[in-house]
Amino acid sequence: MLAFPQKIVGYVNVWQHLPQRRLETTKEYIDKKKVQKKDEESSQQRKTRLQEIKYKKEKLEDLIVTNSALRFSIPKSHMTKVSRNANMAKLQAGYLFPEIARRRSAHMLKYPDAQVISLGIGDTTEPIPEVITSGMAKKANALSTLEGYSGYGAEQGENRLRAAIASTYYGDLSIEESDIFVSDGAKSDISRLQVMFGSNVTMAVQDPSYPAYVDSSVILGQTGQFQKDVEKYGNIEYMKCNPENGFFPDLSTVSRTDIIFFCSPNNPTGNAATREQLTRLVQFAKDNGSILVYDSAYAMYISDDSPRSIFEIPGAKEVAIEVSSFSKYAGFTGVRLGWTVVPKELLYSDGFPVAKDFNRIVCTTFNGASNISQAGGLACLSPEGLEAMHKVVGFYQENTNIIMETFTSLGFSVYGGKNAPYVWVHFPGQSSWDVFSEILEKTHVVTTPGSGFGPAGDGFIRVSAFGHRGNVLEACKRFKQLYK
Repeated sequence: MLAFPQKIVGYVNVWQHLPQRRLETTKEYIDKKKVQKKDEESSQQRKTRLQEIKYKKEKLEDLIVTNSALRFSIPKSHMTKVSRNANMAKLQAGYLFPEIARRRSAHMLKYPDAQVISLGIGDTTEPIPEVITSGMAKKANALSTLEGYSGYGAEQGENRLRAAIASTYYGDLSIEESDIFVSDGAKSDISRLQVMFGSNVTMAVQDPSYPAYVDSSVILGQTGQFQKDVEKYGNIEYMKCNPENGFFPDLSTVSRTDIIFFCSPNNPTGNAATREQLTRLVQFAKDNGSILVYDSAYAMYISDDSPRSIFEIPGAKEVAIEVSSFSKYAGFTGVRLGWTVVPKELLYSDGFPVAKDFNRIVCTTFNGASNISQAGGLACLSPEGLEAMHKVVGFYQENTNIIMETFTSLGFSVYGGKNAPYVWVHFPGQSSWDVFSEILEKTHVVTTPGSGFGPAGDGFIRVSAFGHRGNVLEACKRFKQLYK
């Protein structure tokens, strides 16, 4: 059936009725029909409008009922009756390195086409040597066989690896296999040690130093509130380390504490303590009845005669614990493998061995390092693995030299670098975060603000040597353009 436009249909109807309406002219009839049609349309529109109002009213009522049900069944913000750990509330802002990563991400959104170079977070960048990954691959493949499969291992680590660590790093220091606890990294062991020490101890820390020491102390409840006027937590002894004292604290001004955290080579300053300095530190701990937690995670970067272990110092086994890691030697930042040495000679005030408590903490909180990671550790300590690790370390040391030469040529006071993969650059009179922001904004290079490591770090930035050679060279080129 053909469909005609409404206007044509209207005129056809008019023509059909003309003979029956002789008293009306064609024009009058047409006008009347228009009014009639308009009235009909208005009536239909009113009816449609009323139906729409009725429908919307019904939907609104349904929505009100639904929302009321939701309001009564699901509160807007459900809260438990568990109080927040008050120590967590003491922590200031975010942990340093996630905060840097957040700012880096924001910068990349602002400048999506920029080549951002990261010399901030100390994460390794070069591939793990094949001699090491092949050891891990062999272990991983063996797990697919009945003969090679293994499940839970000893929480303290595989005996072969413990023995290899003892002979490689402590061969002539009378450290035994049983003194070594293999872990998933030094950072994890720092927290395990803090759990063992508990909340009723006092602690001292280098200022500046790795943030995990202070933050873990805050979380465990060892500290007072954060004092914004001095940028320090109460009940922590901050041992100031700066160029004026050779980055070694004046121990005559340091109050007695139960625990002393000390990192050498230091992160972030890059300074390695001398044998004479460490001898004084060990004696200081012994005189005060303190326990020294010594972080040697960068010992393989030492290029002079500075001690690589605290146990090179006579009497250290009676006062010290040492934590270390494969992270910066073999590129194991993602693989995760480290160790802690707790000598049997280290005793609490009641004569109880500290190692027994640490063993209990490890067995309670940890199921042992990955068996694949431990296979990698054994490969690291083979003759070929040790040679490969030294090459990796040498590569980063070359990066360090490039960075040091760059800032020295620009007239800056530069520290560290010689015995560590970090360069500590001084910006007198400037805020570390301001310098960090300026460098990121103008060069698209990520560094680390010194104040993130403690109040004595303000006015400095840490530049990491962990980076591809091309990126390090490009970053140094941009530094020269900024500060020429």
